[in-house]
Amino acid sequence: MTYRLGVDVGGTFTDILLIDEATGTTYRAKTSSTPQDQSVGVLRGIERVCADAGVPMPEITEVFHGTTVATNAILEGKGARVGLVTTEGFRQVLQIARSFVPGGLAGWIIWPKPEPLAALEDTVEVRGRIAADGGVVTELDEADVRAKLATLRTAGIEALSVSLINSYANPDHERRVAELAEQELPGVPVSLSSSVLPELREYERTVTTVANAAVQPQVARYVANLADKLGGSGVDGRLCILRSDGGLVSAESAADNPVNLLLSGPAGGVTGATWVAEQAGYPDFLTFDMGGTSTDVALVQGLTPRVGRETTVGDLTVRATSVDVRTVGAGGGSIAHVPPLTQALRVGPQSAGASPGPAAYAAGGTEPTVTDANVVLGYLPTELAGGEIALDRDAACAAVKSIADATGLDSVEAAAAGIVDIVNENMFGALRLVSVQQGFDPRDFALVAFGGAGPLHANALGRLTGAWPVIIPPSPGVLCAYGDATTNLRDEAVRTLVRRFAELDDASVKSLLTELAGKVAGTLAEQGVPEEEQRIVYSADLRYHGQGFEIPVTVDADGFGDDGKAGLDALRAAFDTEHERLFSFVLDAEHELVTLRATAHGPRPRVAAAALPEGGADASAARTAETTIWVTGAEVEAGVYDRSRLLAGNVVAGPAIVTEMDSTTLVLPGHAATVHPSGSLLIRPIEEN
Repeated sequence: MTYRLGVDVGGTFTDILLIDEATGTTYRAKTSSTPQDQSVGVLRGIERVCADAGVPMPEITEVFHGTTVATNAILEGKGARVGLVTTEGFRQVLQIARSFVPGGLAGWIIWPKPEPLAALEDTVEVRGRIAADGGVVTELDEADVRAKLATLRTAGIEALSVSLINSYANPDHERRVAELAEQELPGVPVSLSSSVLPELREYERTVTTVANAAVQPQVARYVANLADKLGGSGVDGRLCILRSDGGLVSAESAADNPVNLLLSGPAGGVTGATWVAEQAGYPDFLTFDMGGTSTDVALVQGLTPRVGRETTVGDLTVRATSVDVRTVGAGGGSIAHVPPLTQALRVGPQSAGASPGPAAYAAGGTEPTVTDANVVLGYLPTELAGGEIALDRDAACAAVKSIADATGLDSVEAAAAGIVDIVNENMFGALRLVSVQQGFDPRDFALVAFGGAGPLHANALGRLTGAWPVIIPPSPGVLCAYGDATTNLRDEAVRTLVRRFAELDDASVKSLLTELAGKVAGTLAEQGVPEEEQRIVYSADLRYHGQGFEIPVTVDADGFGDDGKAGLDALRAAFDTEHERLFSFVLDAEHELVTLRATAHGPRPRVAAAALPEGGADASAARTAETTIWVTGAEVEAGVYDRSRLLAGNVVAGPAIVTEMDSTTLVLPGHAATVHPSGSLLIRPIEEN
């Protein structure tokens, strides 16, 4: 017997999912996260799930891990002290940044500009210059480099980043600076922009490299510490870390390039949703991950998540490939309030967090939250997780009554319904960002809802978007860990060109694609993936000549021959189609190829999908109780169902509540949830069932 393990570390809980590779049987565990050393909570969770499953730890062959170490280091400002080496004349590249201020009109008046990760006093200039075509304009002055590195050593930097102008075209000067740094700054990790992001644009390349350096020491320590703890507990399986783009890399590669891990957590959820939707037979879907503080949404088409070229964490935006996830400050802990000036009900983005939490948790919280509203409306039973968690309905009613009093509503239930309606609209707005704003009709997609609070609001979001069916995965609260365990190894290589199509032919592009493919294939081969089991896909960043920014387009490498321009013509047409979809027009202008990219994918893990026994449409065997809920301004009777008793084919007609260990699903009147053989609940309007 062999097992693979998915581990997802969140701010409050660490989720562990153990999968029997032969049968698809899963075992899950939740344990409190340990922010001071996440590996402690991870190991505790692994020991617990193995004990519950009766699985010896040495039988775990692979550990796939989504981590927030890099994310937290940025958000909490606890990254390493970074020194930056730039080309002479570019010392203030991070301070100048881009001329963009978030917010509305006159936002600059109150906007506190974030401090760069590398302070100006820790930034040095060195003499030497590379041209845009890769030629050497001025030779590198090594004596000057040594002197500047000595200055940084005296300052006490903990990590070094090197970003010299045009190094994407010729990395020789950066590599020589790194060699000198080994002598002048022994033991200090070095990040080179020509390795981290060998692409055009000095600011984006520099800020990304500095971010990589800032989190590298912490990530390296964490990965090494976790590997040691796993080995000491008898787990000799391979340790891999989830990247922001939803792929896996070896622990060693993750420690070298941690900037690619900044959205590791949300990417796991999208990957897990993709696995679940594939089993249910829906390749096109929206994801909806609602937690305690925020909601993450994304769009997946053809079982392939849309990937963006930027990653944003807090005030920091870096140029790193990541799943295109949008976040809104709406979660179970979001606080409802009525500003005195407007007297209009608002929900979030402030959150009650885990401590004291919602009033219903009876842990000292008094402010009304979304969770309290769901308790008042009867959507959340007063006992969760088989009776392990008790909710105080009286405390929830007292908290929500303050909203009823402030708004003049005639009942606490009406106030609670208003809170839920507003938070649903906020999340609907986020879903529109990844669908309508990107040129997609949400009615053409299913909706996969997960996270602790997602299934409670999913049916309502289905009505707002018109996305059917709404898919509720098994164990929705630990889906991110499932995603970690069911994804594949991945690596990416890029080359910046900035060439007009008139300057290119198929043969030259094909040669570059072959070179990039060889690089990524070699990386995966070193990680134990034979080349014959790899799949390589290509993309290009294109623009009309004169435009400032590019659009990524998939490249069909087979269409590029040894002569002619048929491949370029197809690429031109694909770009025009995408440009028209995004902006509703095309230009009669020359096309320009800015960047080529090759991505190697390892094989998908061979994990058998779980299959529920057939049970027919009658779900009465899983019905455990009756309860009263508030819907559309009135009380109605609803059935309560135990999800663990549901069988394939069972139909749960709304109004109904489906309970399980880590989440609660609400089925609204006029809708029904059908149990798919893979274990997912498929919610649709009754006329569509």
